[in-house]
Amino acid sequence: MAKYAVIKQNYEFRRAYNRGRSFVSPYLITYCFKKRYGGIKIGVTSGKKIGKAVARNRCRRVIREAFRSLYPELHGSWDIVFVARTATVYKKSTEIAVIMRKQLREAGMLK
Repeated sequence: MAKYAVIKQNYEFRRAYNRGRSFVSPYLITYCFKKRYGGIKIGVTSGKKIGKAVARNRCRRVIREAFRSLYPELHGSWDIVFVARTATVYKKSTEIAVIMRKQLREAGMLK
């Protein structure tokens, strides 16, 4: 299985926020920015409204695991930023994967 790259730089997050398309659900916000080349890069964020560090880390882990299950179906070069919402704390990765699949299909990323 191929490994995806991780967004770490602030300018990459900002580019996805400002120039990318957004898809919103009560559990997850997805920002998608189409690139010319470079493969797929993802970034996962969670704010302090979610809770303490344990809750924020759990949300990020759940989102990353949901993305891993969908990664083989993606095509193209994209920067994707997932933002956890307060209701994400109570969801499992399989439930988040269903929501994520719907948002990525709407963005035109799935094969």
